[in-house]
Amino acid sequence: MSAPPTDRSAVRPWSGRRPIPPLVFLLVLALAALVVWWNVFDTEGELEEQEAEACASASAAPPSLDPTTVTLRVFNATDTGGLAQEVAASLQERGFVVEEIANDPTEREVTGVGELRHGPRGNEAAAYVALFVPGAGDFPDTRATATVDFVIGPEFTGLASPEDVEAALGAAASATAAC
Repeated sequence: MSAPPTDRSAVRPWSGRRPIPPLVFLLVLALAALVVWWNVFDTEGELEEQEAEACASASAAPPSLDPTTVTLRVFNATDTGGLAQEVAASLQERGFVVEEIANDPTEREVTGVGELRHGPRGNEAAAYVALFVPGAGDFPDTRATATVDFVIGPEFTGLASPEDVEAALGAAASATAAC
């Protein structure tokens, strides 16, 4: 038997390289990847929040109804004579069914543009009519019908233009379609 070789030439000598720079490079690379993924997840969360807000506003958007299915009573709570008649005529031209035209029969003080009075069955109709009377307050009551009372207030200047109403309905429809 022969003795194992004692030649150590097969062992590589120490190269003199330091392992620190490659480790620092890998650490910086890992940190950069972490920052990129953090931004991806953060942006995804923001997009989900924006989508949730859009869907919430779409659910609160006014319905698109046929005006011929909405029954209104127009009351004048101002000192301007004949205003209820003029407004009722404009609403009828737009297709609404006006059931009654008179001075406000209640003793309520109406401020601002006016009020939309309605019962629970008239919630959708009142939301639709609000598009035509921007700034009108909402006053729910206990009536059992879907009839909506539009009570004209002292700051009423006119109905919204058909273009404004269509724009509001279009925005609501596009928000609903996105959900």
